[in-house]
Amino acid sequence: MFVPHKLRAVEPGEKPQKKLTVTEAAALNDHREMLLALKSRIARQLVSPSCSAVALAALTRQMVLISKELSVLDSRGGEDAIAQAANTPDEAWSGV
Repeated sequence: MFVPHKLRAVEPGEKPQKKLTVTEAAALNDHREMLLALKSRIARQLVSPSCSAVALAALTRQMVLISKELSVLDSRGGEDAIAQAANTPDEAWSGV
């Protein structure tokens, strides 16, 4: 499965991955994907003219909490990449 928070080169002719709905993300049982779907859903509601002031305050709070949790998850992924790089054996080098 493609993990959107890891950077990689784009293949020629590759199309962007479809954003998952909250229901689709929940069905995958992928915590990060579910947070991303919730964040997108909340963002759409925040700009809706039918969003009341009370809902706006509650949704804004949830958006901040979701963003913080995604930042924590993403920073852990970076630590995994550093650990993996540190455990990669050196290749022989002939020098100049």
